[in-house]
Amino acid sequence: MFARLRTSFSRFRDSLRVEAAPSGGKRTHNLFEAAAAYVSACAEDDQERMDEAATWVSPEALSFGVSELACRAVIALARERDESSRTVARTLLGLPAA
Repeated sequence: MFARLRTSFSRFRDSLRVEAAPSGGKRTHNLFEAAAAYVSACAEDDQERMDEAATWVSPEALSFGVSELACRAVIALARERDESSRTVARTLLGLPAA
């Protein structure tokens, strides 16, 4: 059981690393770089960049990174606006106030 946990944690930890690529090779991206590139490409409606960023990490890692980016963005906006995170999230989605 502990071996499985160790293996899972190692894979997750490795997906977070940014490693320098060997000379002439492609650089390895981490999930947060992929999420930032993917979301910024979505905002600019750039399908080519979205597709490229989606290849940098697994779909699960990209989903986690996008979710984490969304949480951090809502928190930052809420602090900036001096509003609750819930209010900011609902406003961004165009939902009525709860």
